[in-house]
Amino acid sequence: MAIKNDNRSNILFRYGFVVFWILVLSACIVVQLAETTVVNAEKWNHKADSLLSMSQDIIPRRGNILASDGSVLATNLNYYTARIDYRAEKFNIKKLRENIDELSEALAANFPEKDAAKWKHYLLKPLEKEKDRRPRAYRILTNLSHADMELLKTLPYFKGNRNRTGLYFEKNMRRFNPYGNMARRSIGGVGETSESKEIHGISGLEKALDSLLYGRTGTTRKVNLTKDIADLAKIPAIPGCDIVTTIDIGMQDIVESELNNVLDSCGADWGVAVLMDVRTGDIKAISNLELNPNGPGYIEARNRAVMGYEPGSVIKTLSMMIAVEDGIVNELGGLDRVLPTGNGWAYAGGRPITDSHHTTGIRVGDVIEQSSNIGMARIITSRYDSNPGGFYSRIKEIGFLEPLNTGIAGEVVPRVDSVPSDRGGRIALSRQCYGYATEIPPLYTLALYNAIANDGVFVRPRLVKELRGSVDSVLQPSYLGNGRACSPQTAAVMREMLTNVVWGEHGTGRFLRNQDVRIAGKTGTCYMIENGQYNTGKKRLAFCGFFPAEAPMFSCVVLTCHPTKNFFGAATTSGQVMRNIAMKLYSRGMLGNSSDYNTSSPSSIGPTFYASVSGNDPYRHLRTPFALPNRKSIKGPKTSGPGVPDVRGLSAREAVDVLESNGYDVTISGSGFVNTQTPSPRSAVSPGHTVHLSLSR
Repeated sequence: MAIKNDNRSNILFRYGFVVFWILVLSACIVVQLAETTVVNAEKWNHKADSLLSMSQDIIPRRGNILASDGSVLATNLNYYTARIDYRAEKFNIKKLRENIDELSEALAANFPEKDAAKWKHYLLKPLEKEKDRRPRAYRILTNLSHADMELLKTLPYFKGNRNRTGLYFEKNMRRFNPYGNMARRSIGGVGETSESKEIHGISGLEKALDSLLYGRTGTTRKVNLTKDIADLAKIPAIPGCDIVTTIDIGMQDIVESELNNVLDSCGADWGVAVLMDVRTGDIKAISNLELNPNGPGYIEARNRAVMGYEPGSVIKTLSMMIAVEDGIVNELGGLDRVLPTGNGWAYAGGRPITDSHHTTGIRVGDVIEQSSNIGMARIITSRYDSNPGGFYSRIKEIGFLEPLNTGIAGEVVPRVDSVPSDRGGRIALSRQCYGYATEIPPLYTLALYNAIANDGVFVRPRLVKELRGSVDSVLQPSYLGNGRACSPQTAAVMREMLTNVVWGEHGTGRFLRNQDVRIAGKTGTCYMIENGQYNTGKKRLAFCGFFPAEAPMFSCVVLTCHPTKNFFGAATTSGQVMRNIAMKLYSRGMLGNSSDYNTSSPSSIGPTFYASVSGNDPYRHLRTPFALPNRKSIKGPKTSGPGVPDVRGLSAREAVDVLESNGYDVTISGSGFVNTQTPSPRSAVSPGHTVHLSLSR
């Protein structure tokens, strides 16, 4: 009985001990609860309020930059980085080792930056470390597209659960240019700010129109839910606007290609070309190329179209336009008045002004055609001799010195000094009027020539024509000055002068004659300034004009810097680029002509095999002649010789390329290979006529 009582006492003691500590713990809880909810209630309420009041920025979607037809020039794409957590909770080392060979082969086949052996070594290397020292974010691949990411998930070993494979992905948004470097400097680039994750433009349109492309940052607020605190949008982010540019993808490709070809041929340091629609001022194409410092060829360079350079003789057109418009030419006796030139003219006691063509005199109407410095200086100084600064005032009155506001970052206005009424000012005036002692961006020169082509209407060059976003907006063409650079009558006189530069007997641009597309324009040559003085061994060569001369549709300016081989004149370098552009536009039916080699209805024929015409094709012995069942043997092209090239036996694509490169329009009927052509091969038909091709299988 005593033992039984002792057991009972022990049990009661234990129960009592447990109950005591339960009561003590409960008391502590009650005390802490009272302290939290009563004594320190204000402190904790303040902390809760501050937590719930915390907010984060919502980064808006950046707008796209589009070509004139809606093609995407710059957009946002998500890229992924693949990583492996080698300390994942259930990381399956045994399975990795079992599948490593198959996995390495699959990775090498789909991501060949490493071969299978290197992939195997790379994936097993982290396992050499102690478990607690293995990486948690081991990088496997970067810059993966969504398709690449999904493909990676299907490879051996990676198919399993993330906790077992350790595979996971980080998402990053990047700005993507689908057309690569096409018009890249004008489109511009973006960068991430250091203090936030915001993406802003750092060059080109991306920078100039950043406020529109970026949109408006939103904010979140904390919401207390039953089991969690969630983020909800307090102020929604407003996506950026899509910017529709004036760039035409097809024309941009032509301009870049032709500029690159001529720069490569003449070995120039750099070049710029801009193509513009005469009526609207839409910049259809713009290209800036310079020698690649890290390798052969040319790369997209600084946007020199909006940078100031001494323009050379292309600016004589501005001086002559003012002279015709303001009656200076009439005061001298009209276009037929002959001005003395001799071997030079020392105006105001300055260094003699000379011409490259030595004559005793020049007709006023021929000054532009023959690019006479003396003639131009005599004309302008006849009016502004006593008031040299008046020439600057007249240029400003036209609107030539106004900001263009094209949207191209880095744009500067022309520098034309208002010179004093003294001997130095008079000498400076005589140089300004033919292109020296000034700095004028090529885009301003283009705007002036465009106005002449446009009957004097001084339309402002533009690179943006439409905004698409919360509120769509179509931007109408705008104008410089009072809307006119000159009267229609003056514009007509100037167009004739510029046409004579190419088609006149003594024109400096005679090299550019072409019966298919008549070009009008002006050559310009300027020595480059180095160490404060002119380097006569280095030239900048310019050509600015419009085409077709009789009914201008496009204006164009090209600038070539320091050619070193093959060609050295403005016409054979910069002018050649413009002529090639004009011919390409013509051959593709972009000048209102009917060059169209598409069939009238879609073909039901399957893929067509065609013969290679490459002279260095290693398989030419297999391909020429090239026979397929139920098909005629195809012979190589007979494109050399006079008259219409013989393109029989070629595919449609090859035949069109040969004929268009020789200046002919092309129409096609049938499918397969050229069977007959009309006119017949070697016919004495001049370029510009249409050649009809009949194709058969």
